Amino acid sequence: MNTFKEQCIKLRNQDYTLTEISKLTGRSKTSIYFHIRNLPLSSEKRDLIREVARAQVVKIADRRRGKSARPFRTFSTWNTHTVFVVSHFIFDGEISYGVCAYNNRNKSLIKRVESSMCQIYDFEPTRYLNQDTGVSKISYFNVALAAYIKKKSVELMRDISGFRPELKRVFLQSFFDDEGCMDFRPDFNKRQVRGYQKDGDILRTVQRLLTEFDISSSIKLPNEVVIVGKENLKKFQKEIDFSPGVRINGKRSNSIWLKSIEKRRLLGLALSSYR
Repeated sequence: MNTFKEQCIKLRNQDYTLTEISKLTGRSKTSIYFHIRNLPLSSEKRDLIREVARAQVVKIADRRRGKSARPFRTFSTWNTHTVFVVSHFIFDGEISYGVCAYNNRNKSLIKRVESSMCQIYDFEPTRYLNQDTGVSKISYFNVALAAYIKKKSVELMRDISGFRPELKRVFLQSFFDDEGCMDFRPDFNKRQVRGYQKDGDILRTVQRLLTEFDISSSIKLPNEVVIVGKENLKKFQKEIDFSPGVRINGKRSNSIWLKSIEKRRLLGLALSSYR
């Protein structure tokens, strides 16, 4: 049986706040604080707390005004900009109460999301940079905007199969830019495009859309779609491909390349390696 002290330390190491630990243990914050005072929260958790606090401030302000102080443009017809930005919020972002956020290490994608967001919203996002990981984050704090983007994200996932081909390409490229990798390991004869996603409905949607471009893929449990074979990879390169500037993280301990390389370049190298 763990002691109360051990329980507090374990929960803190799992990134629980003082308030959360108090609710879980049923003990007072004062008694808990004594055991965790030298165990700080992660930077990601602190960022989240700040975002929630900002969203709460916006919520209160909006209630007082009766409307959003920062209006946005709604849209009834989807275009490349709106599919691009909403899909990125779905895949490598966050749509929650009061905030839409997007995270990525690739500055080119961060800039493109900002640019596309300008089609909807005229105000600058709040920007963060995790110095340890190099991941950038942009956050848009607006209760009404976040609710609208959430609604449009549901609409996009529901209707994407009926969109015209160029919009399906944008959706697929967003998915593979955010969630995908080019697995090219010449020594092991590995050449495959892989995309990770915990949501099985999203994986199945991606697989169906790939089929429309005559690209065969398989879903490997629990959470990835995989494209293999020279002809499938050639079709993927022609029809979808990775965006320019989207690179692998060469600083990872398990990186075989030991440098940041564009994913589209790796795909080209993989295709040229076939005999």
